[in-house]
Amino acid sequence: MTETSVDALVIGSGPGALSIATALSKEGLIVEVLTKDEPNEPWPYTYGIWGDEVDDVGLAHLLEHRWQNTVSFFGQGSKEPKSIANEPTKHLRDYGLFDKQRLQQYWLKECEKSRVKWHRGTALELIVEGKTSLVKTADGRSLKCRVVIDASGYKPIFLKHSEKVPIAVQTCYGVVGKFDTPPVEKDQFVLMDYRSDHLTESEREEPPSFLYAMDMGKGSYFLEETSLGLEPPLSLDTLRLRLEKRLTHRGIKITDLKYEELGVYLPMNIPLPDFNQPLLGFGGAAGMVHPASGYMIGGLIRRAPILASALKKSMRNTTATSAQIASDGWRALWPAELRRKQALYHFGLEKLMRFEEQQLRDFFTGFFALPSRQWYDFLTNTISVKDLVGAMWQMFVKAPWNVRWGLMAMQGRELQLLWKFLKPQTFNDNQLKHGNE
Repeated sequence: MTETSVDALVIGSGPGALSIATALSKEGLIVEVLTKDEPNEPWPYTYGIWGDEVDDVGLAHLLEHRWQNTVSFFGQGSKEPKSIANEPTKHLRDYGLFDKQRLQQYWLKECEKSRVKWHRGTALELIVEGKTSLVKTADGRSLKCRVVIDASGYKPIFLKHSEKVPIAVQTCYGVVGKFDTPPVEKDQFVLMDYRSDHLTESEREEPPSFLYAMDMGKGSYFLEETSLGLEPPLSLDTLRLRLEKRLTHRGIKITDLKYEELGVYLPMNIPLPDFNQPLLGFGGAAGMVHPASGYMIGGLIRRAPILASALKKSMRNTTATSAQIASDGWRALWPAELRRKQALYHFGLEKLMRFEEQQLRDFFTGFFALPSRQWYDFLTNTISVKDLVGAMWQMFVKAPWNVRWGLMAMQGRELQLLWKFLKPQTFNDNQLKHGNE
């Protein structure tokens, strides 16, 4: 194959694709993007982020909403408003919601400044030979570059993962509208409301769900009944019924339904990619979702410049093959510390998926009783391995016995995940895959 002047071809047009394309172009690399949709096609999901996190990356101006009154509810719940069963856990940290259109336009404008070239089409085949990667499209075109970055989402086009496991999915049913009685306090954001007094005893024995809710201003509210992550997932019908029962129990009626949000959309425990393939991934395709929280947008913004810098350095070697460049990229994107933390986060999710309603409420009561910086760093994946282990041990020691028994019981992949923590997936340059992928 002939050499090409294009440094990177990014596949996709979601937050992962746009964030890495922007970071690469800011490094002065020549970037092209292949997407089956228009680059400005509206994104279907919402993207939340903690206030300190968005301030640290300098993108607070792209928020649509920002709340200072951030709380959760981990009590049993009661119709008596002042009951201790309705006592909120105050997080004392700002939480923000991106204006996803402004965030999208921000990245598109950054790409435009750097003359990123866009291709519309569907990727069909990837061929890697020596210093050239070639992507063939469904309409017969061939796009050449030094390295391909698959950022096409949770079901990547070319990227392969290191193993196949049952995927735990976060499910939600949400509504945006107006109500005859405010479902949350004015200017309040509710991260988790696990109160379950609206359910029957038998319903409380089913897999738990929580309410994620916020005051959107001007009399509108967003309410979302959410299952943290299960395999198989809770059905949308179950979540819809639970939200309706939650509102009815508190005497709240919808007066103006603006739209419904239906989602079986967030895989929580995607395995790490196979690091020995001659292409890269980014975003959901590369397993970057936080397994314990579902957050990813902050990680994309922080980690895109790190990967872009590593690729620029790797490409300075004009003799480097596509496989070698990809290998350098994987090392930068998934260093040993992050691989070990990911195994522990997956271990934690494996536990939470099997917790009953009372165990979950007790677990999260203990989790948010940790020092604020500790639980914040945990949820944003900015905590060190040492501090992560310390936080988990502290949680175990202080937890009630029902939570301790749940943490000690090995009912799934826990031992395998603990082994991955001790012996994280490694790189094997001698077995880099060549040829067709």
